[in-house]
Amino acid sequence: IGNHYALCSMSFLLALLSLTVSCASHKTHDTETMPQAEKNVDPWEGFNRKMFAFNKTLDRWILKPVAKTYDFILPDFVQVGIGNFFRNIGEVGNVGNDILQWKWKQAGVDTSRFLVNTTLGVAGLFDVATKMGLEEDEGEDAGQTFERWGIKQGPYVVLPFFGPSTVREAFAKPVDILLDPVTYVDDPDTRLGLSATRIVHQRYELFDDEELLSGDEYLFIRDAYLQRRQYLYDDGEIDENYEDDFGDEDF
Repeated sequence: IGNHYALCSMSFLLALLSLTVSCASHKTHDTETMPQAEKNVDPWEGFNRKMFAFNKTLDRWILKPVAKTYDFILPDFVQVGIGNFFRNIGEVGNVGNDILQWKWKQAGVDTSRFLVNTTLGVAGLFDVATKMGLEEDEGEDAGQTFERWGIKQGPYVVLPFFGPSTVREAFAKPVDILLDPVTYVDDPDTRLGLSATRIVHQRYELFDDEELLSGDEYLFIRDAYLQRRQYLYDDGEIDENYEDDFGDEDF
């Protein structure tokens, strides 16, 4: 799975590398026939497809088998508790980004959820807050904060290990790591164990979604990712013209 901090550094390096290979990636397309929206969204498709294939190979031989073993060994109630635990500590990052985006009402709800679930929910293993009417939000991350600050999204890019991203989201990942409580666990083995367990659990949660894949998997995942990000940027409102934020003139 790799070290949490090494992956963070790789996201920076890949984003910088992507800038240097953009011209070469353009040569893999027929720019006269390629739709303008697609050129704007994914000008580095040749490079991204290679990264997509690399990640898929790692998933096939390492992450997916581990996630299947995780699913086979652990009973459902334990898996639910693990999911609740990581969503609860994720509220810390939500609150930080709520504040950075000036979303004070949501910051209050997310703070309350964290306090209630950490105490009454036994370190977050049980989602007591939802039963009390404190509904879970879609979540906030540094990418959404950067968008709110007016930083352009830039082209789509596939990161090693991390998967789908954009240039803006790639540079936002270190901020999310800084807002992650797991980052500050003193014992290296515990920190790595928590990070690995979260990754495996997240992969397990994608099993049902795999059934939705059809046609060109690269394009399917790219479009689903970009539409999902736009949904989060707009706080639940879909903007059919989301491609416009990717124009070369904006990057």
